[in-house]
Formats: sequence, structure tokens, C-alpha cells
Amino acid sequence: MNDKVALVTGASSGIGRAIALAFAAKGAKVMVADLNEEGGHETVMMIKDAGGEAAFFKADVSKEADVKAMVDETVKTLGGLDYAANNAGIEGAPMGIHLTSLKDWQMTIDVNLTGVFLCLKHEIAFMLENKGGAIVNTSSIAGLAGMADLSPYIASKHGVTGLTRAAALEYAKQGIRVNSVHPGAIKTPMIARLEDEMPEMFAGISAMHPVGRIGEPKEIADTVVWLCSDEASFVTGHQMAVDGGFMAG
Repeated sequence: MNDKVALVTGASSGIGRAIALAFAAKGAKVMVADLNEEGGHETVMMIKDAGGEAAFFKADVSKEADVKAMVDETVKTLGGLDYAANNAGIEGAPMGIHLTSLKDWQMTIDVNLTGVFLCLKHEIAFMLENKGGAIVNTSSIAGLAGMADLSPYIASKHGVTGLTRAAALEYAKQGIRVNSVHPGAIKTPMIARLEDEMPEMFAGISAMHPVGRIGEPKEIADTVVWLCSDEASFVTGHQMAVDGGFMAG
């Protein structure tokens, strides 16, 4: 991926940071995008300390002006846009549908689904001019199966799954591949805290995965980078579950 440019949203920590580091390890220049400036700059420094090239852009993916500016700045600062990982997302508060406020519903949909739509819109507009590219949207096993008390999150991630398929069909002949990755439980800072503070719940979550453990951010990141690489040149419109066998049951 030398001389290629990757844009990663939600890259200040967790899976997003791992994706940014994985792209950089393959030689790509990386635009690190997030609302969290401190974490975003930390990711940039991690890439630079390892000998890579990166820049940070503060963006709220639910706002079209931010997303357009993010893509424009990526092209201006790093010289193009070859790969995009639309990873930014929120979980929302766990509760039944009858207790979920319209505000909470809308916020989750705005970030998780509208945010991916806006990113696709502006990334694809450039990639059409550039004669190709590869995009991976972060969905979830919640984008493949239902779960109780997470209705906004479930709906948003199912939406990302459908949006990915539609985009893949629309732009396949123009050389733009669009896939989605569907993580199971991953050892992000939130899950890691469970291991220390609520070990029984952590053990239960681990046991839900047939391999008997939760995943590491790097395992998702490596999948995203592979889906963007030439090694996956015949893969588009695919929902790649990286879930320790969760969806096999």
C-alpha cells in the first residue's frame, strides 16, 4: 500500500486506531478522523513514531459539512484517497423500545447509519474521479442478528449492512469495492474494563463466542486492510463476520 492514502473514521481508540495503525504498517498514508482530538493526535503520533505518515482531522460524521471537509482535507493533505474505513459509531443506551426516547434513537441512527451514508457519498464522489477505490464499513454481528434492548443500535447496524450491499452494486463497474466487517465482542477499552470490574459478565461475553474468547482490535484491523487490498480484488458487497464463530450458531 505504499503511496496509497487511507481515511479512517473513529480512529482515536479501539478498533479505529488499530485500523489506522494497520494501514500505516502496510505503507499507506493515513488520515485519522474523530471527534476526540486528544486520542486522534495520539494515533497520529503512534503512526509517526513507527515511521509512517498521518494527519488528524476533527469531524462529526453525522454532519455533512464535516464529512465533505474531511474528505477534501484528506485529498489536499495526503494527496488522494484510495481506501476508506467508515468505522465511527456509538452504542446507545441499552433499554427496551418502549423506554427509548426519540432523541436517543435519532442520535444512534445519525452517527451509525447517516454517518456511513455521508462518508460513502463523499468518498465515492472522489473515487469516481480517481477511477477506483475500496471502502469497508464497520457494522457488527448486530447488523446480522437481532438482540434485545439495543433496538437503535441493531437497526443502525442492519442499515449499514444493507447500505453496503447497495453501494457495492451501484459502483462495482466503476472499480469501487464496498464491503462491511462485522465484529463480535472486541477488547476495546470498555470491554477491557469489564474484565477488571465485572469478571463474571466478561466471562459470559467470552463464552458466547465458540472460540472461547473475545477478539482483539488488530484482528478486525487486519481484516479491514485485507478487504481493501488487491488480494481481495474479487470481493465486494460482502459481510465479513469476524466474531469467533458467533454467527455460526
